[in-house]
Amino acid sequence: MRNDPSVIIRLEGDGRVYQPGEMLSGDYVFESLTASQIKALEISVLWYTEGKGEEDLAVHAFWRLDPDSGDVIDPQQPSRFETVLPNTPLSYDGVIVKVRWCVRVRAFIHRGREVFAQKDFRLGDLPAIKSEAED
Repeated sequence: MRNDPSVIIRLEGDGRVYQPGEMLSGDYVFESLTASQIKALEISVLWYTEGKGEEDLAVHAFWRLDPDSGDVIDPQQPSRFETVLPNTPLSYDGVIVKVRWCVRVRAFIHRGREVFAQKDFRLGDLPAIKSEAED
């Protein structure tokens, strides 16, 4: 039985709330994937909205590794990333809209396939907003 490739993202301090201006750092590692299979690799820290209306998305930090450009990718070894988090927008759990932060890792492999993972985290400690029906 063949295992499908996957990626695992770990954040330092996983499960806690990160504050604006704080360093977000962590690593990622691939399972069942070899360096020769990876055409390119993208790592991003971004926020996006969920809820009513149009969804927004903005990238805070982005790295692209490409073996054809001389970048070395060893999927068997954990690879680190880090960035200083911005002041805004803070994570927000509103009734109409929610603001979510995450780290995404995407590997482009043979035949146009991708290996993708996302790890959510919270920026700031705004309280969740309850609807009137929940009171």
